[in-house]
Amino acid sequence: MKILLAGEYSRLHNSLKEGLVQLGHEVVIVGFKDGFKNYPVDLPLYHNWSGKFSKKIKNLLYKLTGFDLNSYGTYLQIKRYRRKLNGFDVVQIINENAFYCTPFFEKKILHQLFTDNKKAFLMCCGTDYPTVKYYFDHPEFKSLLLPYLDQKIDDISFQNVLKYRKPEFKKLHDYIYKNIVGVIASDLDYHLPMQNHPKYLGMIPNPVNIEKLSYHAPEIQDKIVIYHGINNDNYYKKGNDFFEKALDIIAQKYPDRVEIETTRSVPYATYIKLYQRAHILLDMVYSFDQGYHALEAMAQGKVVFTGAEKEFYDYYKLTEKVNINACPDVTYLVDQLSWLIENPSEIIAMSQRARAFVEREHNYINAAKHYLKVWSESRAKA
Repeated sequence: MKILLAGEYSRLHNSLKEGLVQLGHEVVIVGFKDGFKNYPVDLPLYHNWSGKFSKKIKNLLYKLTGFDLNSYGTYLQIKRYRRKLNGFDVVQIINENAFYCTPFFEKKILHQLFTDNKKAFLMCCGTDYPTVKYYFDHPEFKSLLLPYLDQKIDDISFQNVLKYRKPEFKKLHDYIYKNIVGVIASDLDYHLPMQNHPKYLGMIPNPVNIEKLSYHAPEIQDKIVIYHGINNDNYYKKGNDFFEKALDIIAQKYPDRVEIETTRSVPYATYIKLYQRAHILLDMVYSFDQGYHALEAMAQGKVVFTGAEKEFYDYYKLTEKVNINACPDVTYLVDQLSWLIENPSEIIAMSQRARAFVEREHNYINAAKHYLKVWSESRAKA
């Protein structure tokens, strides 16, 4: 099968590609490299108007006319790739705004991909029209909307989420859904809002290439190392303010028993390298399930503070902890960290269970087989 994966978030499509290639399929990834994370992409796209001076010109033109030079540039790059982007059996788009364009140019790009290839599928991965609508309709739902509702994030900083409430993005959503076979969710944070949607094909857990992630049994000889990797752009969305406050208390409470390392917006490869020494990794608080970075850390034997709500344990039929469910509550986070620090044997046991869980539920080969089954059995548009 010839497969085109459009867009990249958190290495999801790279891991899926590796599984598909192992199974003998031809796979191409087109898209941006997910910012500073710099993931590999076969047909890379670039924002050519992102320099300090050129960005001012771009922003002024957009303000005056509504014309976005980056979107136009991305569209031209896709047109130049056209010969390399046609004849695929399956196209999978990672998000409703996978190319980061204004709806006008996003639709033109998608029209080319829909026209030149056979079947198209969409991933519910990251925010999009249905999930954002669900979050606003259910403000009690544990999601990245909560810090916005708490007024920690202003409208401008939250624009990449709020844009899906605009009429032009609703029209883009409608256009995409008319042209795709169906939608696949990557984890429970998207699966729960998508249930009962007529186009929903189910959840396929994030694929993780465990062959590239060696397990390191935790050795606790002196201090317990806690790693907190912050992406400044998502500071409040991930709940980093709660983590930082909790770590301040932990540092004072256990000055001789813990070592805390905090980094900000480092490249993906650097992030992975830096947390190797850690026993505990702090990921995010506003989720039901684990994101990609949490799963990779779990595979390497880290105890990860991330999403692990009751729905997660029920879905995977788990009876023992494979991670720590993080919540936007400083006292709770301090209590959970203290419990681990005072019971280091739990770090060792949870580390082993975490690795076993990722091997069992997130194996990239099994995930690739699952995708192939859904793609093959789902009917193409008339």
